[in-house]
Amino acid sequence: MEIGAESVRVRVDIEARDRYSIMWLAGIRELDLTQHCLKTFADCDRPHISTKLRHQTLHLPYANPPAAWYLCALPIPWDWSRNAHLAFEYAPGETWQGDALVTGLGVRLTNAVPVTGWGEHSIPSDASNRNSRLYRTCRNWQFAWWLRQNRNTPQVPPQTEQHRGGAEQLTLN
Repeated sequence: MEIGAESVRVRVDIEARDRYSIMWLAGIRELDLTQHCLKTFADCDRPHISTKLRHQTLHLPYANPPAAWYLCALPIPWDWSRNAHLAFEYAPGETWQGDALVTGLGVRLTNAVPVTGWGEHSIPSDASNRNSRLYRTCRNWQFAWWLRQNRNTPQVPPQTEQHRGGAEQLTLN
């Protein structure tokens, strides 16, 4: 039996069987449901992943784990149906091995398990942008809604015009 930090760290072994133009992993801490794609995960940890390596191993910290992790990879040539996606969460002592939604990206998880059961059905019927194809078909946005509803993952506060780069409002005293 391993003792110490290594025994509880999440280990992610990735095998890229296809070529990918983009590959990233996000440890999700806060959501921005006004955005889609990676921006949906407003506050996240982003360990480095290389698109050039066929095999790579990541060791994620065990202290203060995020709500979940999300692995995404876009193939060369790009084809939405071949995009790789895998949501997973901390689970000490558990292991899992399989594909990240597509056969082109194999993953082995140690001290983590996939999160399943999310999809387009996770988006509330009254959600802003639900009728937008860009949002509704975005798997990141679908998973963000699942996290919001099932893990109560916090949302970033709405941005004011000042934070968006708009003009500041002047007040007279």
